Amino acid sequence: MGAITGAEYINRINRLQSEVWINGSRVKGDISKHPAFKGVMKSQAALYDLQHKKSIKEMMTFRSPQTGKQVGASFLLPVSKEDLLQRRLMFQEWARTHAGMMGRSPDYMNTVLVSLVASSYLLEERENCYPENILSIFEQARENDWSFTHTFIDPQVNRAPYQYLEMPDQIIAAKIVDRTDEGIIIHGAKLLATQGGITDEIIVYSPAGMLDSNYSYSFSIPSNTKGIKFICRQPFCHTESTFDSPLGSRFEESDAMVIFDRVLVPWNRIFHFKNIEATDVLSKKGAYAQLALHQVASRQVVKVEFILGVAQLMVDSIQIGDFLHVREKVSEIIVALETMKALLQASETGASMDHGFMLPDVNPLYTAINTFPRIYPRLTEILQLLGASGMVAIPTEADFQSEIRGDLDQYLQSKTRDAFSRVKLFRLAWDTCMSEFGSRQTLYERFFFGDPARLSSTLYQIYDRTPYKKRVEDMFLK
Repeated sequence: MGAITGAEYINRINRLQSEVWINGSRVKGDISKHPAFKGVMKSQAALYDLQHKKSIKEMMTFRSPQTGKQVGASFLLPVSKEDLLQRRLMFQEWARTHAGMMGRSPDYMNTVLVSLVASSYLLEERENCYPENILSIFEQARENDWSFTHTFIDPQVNRAPYQYLEMPDQIIAAKIVDRTDEGIIIHGAKLLATQGGITDEIIVYSPAGMLDSNYSYSFSIPSNTKGIKFICRQPFCHTESTFDSPLGSRFEESDAMVIFDRVLVPWNRIFHFKNIEATDVLSKKGAYAQLALHQVASRQVVKVEFILGVAQLMVDSIQIGDFLHVREKVSEIIVALETMKALLQASETGASMDHGFMLPDVNPLYTAINTFPRIYPRLTEILQLLGASGMVAIPTEADFQSEIRGDLDQYLQSKTRDAFSRVKLFRLAWDTCMSEFGSRQTLYERFFFGDPARLSSTLYQIYDRTPYKKRVEDMFLK
């Protein structure tokens, strides 16, 4: 098939008829027509259509080594710095269409699958490990342009520093409960499948640090597999109006708890199972961090670019650019942008070959993922501070279509914009930093790659400080 179109994506997901629950009801009929999923699926379809735009098709796709067809560049296995550059340009082209707001656009999980291929050598000749299945799923995904969600977090029952051990008759976290001639049986729950129910497949895996091998596994199965249920949180957008909710109406990605009711995972879909060492080695020595963080940082750069653009438009609209405190705040956004850009480019400059693949330098990327969760809440706060009362005086599209339009035109105009245009801009800022959608974005970025304290600890562990210690020792302590 090769790179698909947006219509093909929507039709394929509709045909799956996955079991998706939201607001106490199961989604019936075409999920693409449901109010909670219509906007994001339309936006996702637009991403797939970009792959066929003539002026950028060479950047968005590459020729499959298997079939010769053009396939999505997020499936490109990087073997050179030029490959990394193409991947980043593709990521950012997609990200600009959603202002960096879709954290689980297809390129993220496609990259995770690429990282599994680059790490598959770690599973070779290990018990209950099937690296050949990783390559098989990857090739099917690349050739058919599959989309993926994923889940790996256990329900938040007990977050004590030691592993929570359940009673045998009360399964909560998804675990292996049986093994048959056909495959393994998974029962229990997992969090937090963003875009759950609107992708072709779901990749399920375990975090490092397992104590019980029944919780150690990784696999990929279709989203409509018998026994899988997606229970979505309430939607954070309550209107289809792109004026009232310019971001939420387009890019609201639902998050779902995934229930596995004795789900059969076929043997040819399993990457590994009941092997704690394999789970740990994939986490600690695999290519996941390098490649996934490269995609994440690429998107986050675009997101900061968007916030800078919104901030400057607000400043220009009400003519506050001559105030020093305003310039200071906008400069904070500039510093954040240039910091993230520099770290991303440093990761590419410092890339090196590892088992046949070109992997970005992980140190700048871990620095970026430690930086962004701290600066993003500040960036949204700056929008609030710049907007002040203007973030509250934002009537709806219906107000502008009513008999009070004259009052709005008179009293809500700004120095450079008429009332309608000015309110449209401030609603965009509000949806970025104050609405339910915007608040979820802030929480999402705080914990995108995990607990910030754990991320700091990981950076402490992986960063080689030996040369700096030696220099100080040699210069001053001998």
